[in-house]
Formats: sequence, structure tokens, C-alpha cells
Amino acid sequence: MDDFDYLEFEWHDDGVAQLTISRPDALNALNKDVLSELVALITDLDSDELRALIITGEGRAFVAGADIAAMKEMTAEEAEEFGRLGHRTMNAIESLPVPTIAAVNGFALGGGLELALSCDLIYLSESAKVGLPEVGLGIIPGFGGTQRLGRTIGWHQARRLVFTGEQLSAEEAAAIGLGIEVVDDDALFDRVLDVASTIAANGPVAVAKAKTVMRKGADATLQEGIAGEIQAFADLWDTHDRSEGMEAFLDRRSADFQGS
Repeated sequence: MDDFDYLEFEWHDDGVAQLTISRPDALNALNKDVLSELVALITDLDSDELRALIITGEGRAFVAGADIAAMKEMTAEEAEEFGRLGHRTMNAIESLPVPTIAAVNGFALGGGLELALSCDLIYLSESAKVGLPEVGLGIIPGFGGTQRLGRTIGWHQARRLVFTGEQLSAEEAAAIGLGIEVVDDDALFDRVLDVASTIAANGPVAVAKAKTVMRKGADATLQEGIAGEIQAFADLWDTHDRSEGMEAFLDRRSADFQGS
């Protein structure tokens, strides 16, 4: 893994990795450099070794948003380029074949919430604040917020948050489905690491298939989604992990999954 100026990456046990956005003096705000580093790191990840990825921020923010000072001086053409870079970043995270978990440890506003929404699971610290305040700046969410938020919490709630720019507490966010669980600030990472380790202990090929089928099914008809599930279910039959998992169950032992 290359050295990065604004990212820290470390491996934990059993294929769990942690990606920390480290620009604490700017509350981890997303500028071109941070986004470019995120794309490069995510693209270079060895998915054969990786089984779950935790994304968090250093200090008192997950990501406070995009870098408004840098955006203020952009031309329309530069803004379009910046938006496309943001989308490449979120799409790269969303497209990872392993589950991603956002450990939202503070402010997740604008681009920060959009980053969390590109992950599969969101866990919130008690002190977390989330929202899409862009309309208060005379712009709209530009990294997928107008699209992913509605697919996560429903379109009525998403419209309310986008149109008002309202910021929600962790409890308010979890109550509308924008986050799985609210955890004490000091316990957030341990909780998320426990979830990631539980995921990593399962058959990695099966987990990856499940993620793919669920992501595709979200934008398909029910019958199209079911057809994809049937095919993925059958595809797993010729894998080592399917055979090992069933044998281990019948033998009442832990499975030794190989990811193949």
C-alpha cells in the first residue's frame, strides 16, 4: 500500500481492514487530493485478502463535508470535474466486492454523509451529526446524495432532508433508518470491529455474492432480483467454501473458508 498524505490504512485480524480519513485540521473535508487518494487506495485494495472494510475519520469528525473554501473559486467546468471525481470515489467504495462499514464518529455532513451512504452499513456515535446542508450554500448534493439517500431511507424523508438542509442527531438519524445503531462515542470502533469480524468469519464468496445481488436488486424489479438471487445461489454450489461450510456444520466445527 502506497503512502498517502490524507489517509491511514491498517489491517486488523482475519481480513478486516480500516481506512481512516486523516485531515483533522479541516475536519476531514473532502478536496481533490483526498478524493484522488481514496480512489487510488480503493482501486489498489487486494480483495482476495480483504473480507470487510471499516471507513472512519480522524478526530471529532467522520467527514464534515466537501472543502467549501476550495469549491468557492471553482468555475462551472471545474465543479463538474470535481463532481465526477466525487462520484468515482463513491462508486469505487460501493463497488468493492466486500462489505464496507461507515463508523460515523462525529460530523457527517454533505460529502461526508454521501461517503457514508456509499458504504453498506452505517454505525453512528452518540455525538454524530448528519445531514445534507448544500441548499443553504445555493447548491445541491453532488456526490450521490440526491440518489442514495432516498434509496436508503425512502424518498419522502430524503426530500425533507435535502430541501431543508436539516442536520440530524444520531438518534434522529437512526430513527429514520439512516444508521443501524447508535453507540457510545468511546465504544463505536469496538462495536464496528466486532461487526466486521463477524462478517469476516463467514464464507467470503457467499458474502460477496449476497452484496452483489442485493445491490443490483435495489434497482431492479422484484422478479429480476429473484432471478439474480437464484443464479447466485446456484453459482455457489461449485465453490470450496460451500462444501466446507456445509461439512463443518454437519461436523459441528468451525469452517475453514478459503474464499474460493
